[in-house]
Amino acid sequence: MIEVYIDGASAGNPGPSGIGIFIKKDGEAERYSIPLGTMENHEAEYYALIKGLEICIEKNYQVVSFRTDSQAVNRAIEKEYAKNKKYALLLEQALHLSKQLDLFFLKWIPSDENKTADSLARSAIRLNK
Repeated sequence: MIEVYIDGASAGNPGPSGIGIFIKKDGEAERYSIPLGTMENHEAEYYALIKGLEICIEKNYQVVSFRTDSQAVNRAIEKEYAKNKKYALLLEQALHLSKQLDLFFLKWIPSDENKTADSLARSAIRLNK
């Protein structure tokens, strides 16, 4: 099973934002720092999930376990419902992508277990032009 650690970060809310994706596969690691422009932190968290799913689909990773420290994203995926309507389209996109995989899990983890993805997301903020 492939483990995918995701995180979104913003310098301000809204502010310059970025996502970090850390993929562990067969003892190897893939790291992504992707700038997003200006948005809110919760939006960045959703974009981290969406981009992580897109990467897995593109690389044909079909059995994946995602880890996030965003309780809001985790709850939204579990319930297939975004409390804040602003995120409903992002949730819909993530759910659509997740259904393209053979097996998809999303698990909430504490921030201290998500340090690599957090560091990648913070680096991505600095890549905004």
